[in-house]
Amino acid sequence: MLKSYKELTAWQCAYQLCLETYRLTAGFPKEEKYGLVSQIRRAAVSVPSNIAEGYGRKSIGEYLQSLHIAYASLCELETQVLLASDLGFLRPEQSKSLKEAVGDVERLLKALIESLKRKQADT
Repeated sequence: MLKSYKELTAWQCAYQLCLETYRLTAGFPKEEKYGLVSQIRRAAVSVPSNIAEGYGRKSIGEYLQSLHIAYASLCELETQVLLASDLGFLRPEQSKSLKEAVGDVERLLKALIESLKRKQADT
C-alpha cells in the first residue's frame, strides 16, 4: 500500500515532465510569456497536481475523475509542445525529449486508470 501520491510512478514522471517543461519554456521569446509559455506551464502543472488531488479523494470514482483531468491536460500539453516545436521555440532534441516524456506519462496514466477501473469493478 502506498503511503503517499509521491510514491506513484505516474506522479513522479509527471512531476519531472513539469520541471523540464518549466526549464525549456524559460528560453521562449519574451512575447510568449503570457501566451504559449503560460499555457504550456499551466497544462504541465495540471498533470501531477491532478494525480495528487485524485489520490487524496475519498472514492475511486473521484480519483478516476481527477486522473481523466490529468490525462486531458497531458493531451493539451502535447499539442502545445508540437506547436512550440513547429514555431521553432524548441530545438529538435528538446522537442523529442518532451514528446517522449509525454508518452511515458501517458502510458503510466492509462495503466493507473485501468488498474483503478478494475479495482472499482471488484467492489
